[in-house]
Amino acid sequence: MTEIHPPQAVVRALLNVPRRGIASIIVGGFLLTAHDAAIKSVSDAVPVGQIIGIRGVIATLLLALLISWRFDWRIGTVVDLRGNLARAVLMIAGTFLFIAALRRMPLADAIAVAFVGPIMLTALAVPFLGEHVGWRRWTAVFLGFCGVIVMLRPTGDGIYWIALLPVGAALTGAMRDIFTRRLSVGDSSIAILFFTTAAVAVAGLATAPLGDWIGLSIPDIANLVLLSVLYCAAHFLIIDAFRYAQAGLLSTFRYLNLVWATVLGFAIWGHIPGAWTIAGAALVVSAGVLHRMARSASEARLKHAGVR
Repeated sequence: MTEIHPPQAVVRALLNVPRRGIASIIVGGFLLTAHDAAIKSVSDAVPVGQIIGIRGVIATLLLALLISWRFDWRIGTVVDLRGNLARAVLMIAGTFLFIAALRRMPLADAIAVAFVGPIMLTALAVPFLGEHVGWRRWTAVFLGFCGVIVMLRPTGDGIYWIALLPVGAALTGAMRDIFTRRLSVGDSSIAILFFTTAAVAVAGLATAPLGDWIGLSIPDIANLVLLSVLYCAAHFLIIDAFRYAQAGLLSTFRYLNLVWATVLGFAIWGHIPGAWTIAGAALVVSAGVLHRMARSASEARLKHAGVR
């Protein structure tokens, strides 16, 4: 089997096109939020494993058609098998956790808590990607975690334990993004997405023998097809974003998902985020703004010093 190793000049170019990365993460984030809304609409009636399994099968077929129509099949071959397996395991765990959260929480609440993911990603980018994070961005990380603690509602009545589900999903998602950044050097976006999607499909189908799968109505089937298409498009754009821009830069723009979630949650279910969610989300978004300002200041100093 022929391994695909892009020339180093091409790799460097792919890792330094921030505008394309930003555009991809914004559009991909909207499509992913719409995908989450579609999942929430069927999650009350359809078991989590069934949703993941059927979505995975449809999405895998769609990606196979895309590869055969648009690309050479070699581009769908993974180079780093172990890295892709690790990414797939993280994706499986995060998917189960987040869909379980969507079944029990309003859309905007679940996504607001999950916004600790970009904060985790900023912290994890230091040991795993070697990206520099100064004290200002560490302050942003701390502020973001404070926001999540507020959303967990640690009152005299106890912690809002169900919110730990999206926190767990955020942690696995941050680790997944670390692997995405590393894998993008040698593997194509379509190869990474195809491998992970197929692995998640297998994990979902493995729940069928448990006996809790149900017969689906036509609206349920239509929703599953829709969310499969949204899933493919969103994750392709998100994977592509990490090919063109640094993880720390992209993490800031993922906060726009909270806007999409609030709009969709109100339009579909009439959900309005509560005071705890709004206060915590405000802290998390403030952390994101502080993070970006600190990064811009750091980049300006390097440019002034003549560092390229």
